[in-house]
Amino acid sequence: MPVDTELWEEFHRVVNMSSRELSEWLRIRSAEETTEELPDQAGPKTGRHVLEILQKRRGDLTSDDERVMRKVVDRVHAERRDDLEPTAGQENWRHRLMSLGHDPLKGGR
Repeated sequence: MPVDTELWEEFHRVVNMSSRELSEWLRIRSAEETTEELPDQAGPKTGRHVLEILQKRRGDLTSDDERVMRKVVDRVHAERRDDLEPTAGQENWRHRLMSLGHDPLKGGR
């Protein structure tokens, strides 16, 4: 069952990082001085799931994908305004949102 059009479009509006940008960010965030996680295990679980969703076609999404998409949309809206204009903020706030695929300093797609 494909995800409804409204959720699909809003998810892709709030997730303004490409799959490559998100993948690189998750690897950077999880790397430590002496260790680095495997690429498919890097970053928080939700961030990895967002990355998987970005690599799927709408018709291939699961109900779990839809749940994560709603969670990401809701979290980004809770921490941002609806207009999602580029906004500077505290670094840890930006990094938390980037782990969900949303860079507050970047404009929409």
